[in-house]
Amino acid sequence: MEVQTIGIIRSPFKEPTGTPIQASVAQDAEGIIEVYPQFVQGLKDLDGFDRIWLLYWFHQAAPAKMIVTPFMDDKPRGLFATRAPCRPNPIGISPVRLLKIEASCLHIADIDVLDGTPLLDIKPYAPKFDHFAVGRVGWMEGAEHNRRLADNRFSPQ
Repeated sequence: MEVQTIGIIRSPFKEPTGTPIQASVAQDAEGIIEVYPQFVQGLKDLDGFDRIWLLYWFHQAAPAKMIVTPFMDDKPRGLFATRAPCRPNPIGISPVRLLKIEASCLHIADIDVLDGTPLLDIKPYAPKFDHFAVGRVGWMEGAEHNRRLADNRFSPQ
């Protein structure tokens, strides 16, 4: 299996502590995606979308743990029932707002990613396919919803 980085994500967040825990609470934080030259042609027609999915590598995450205490809770949970970055394959996803494209740079908002994060892929956000009404949200039903920023619990020690 081979994974190739297609660019780098630039954001105002230099360390995990204080970074928004999800794009939905990123408070309009802006960033830039620098797409590598060999992938720029793939940006054609992307400018017609309000939001895009970013898939990236949690390059500053702690090693994988199967039991974690997520940011929105104080109780240990199974890793796969959380969005914690310390995963066997530390892949993250974020549905950011696409503001504009200038050559190889995508200007984005609602970014919840650390500066210098390796970008693995970009996909258009399509509400027709990406939005589902749900009835169950597991342990998140009673979770601490006012917690918006990360602390250092998933940083390498």
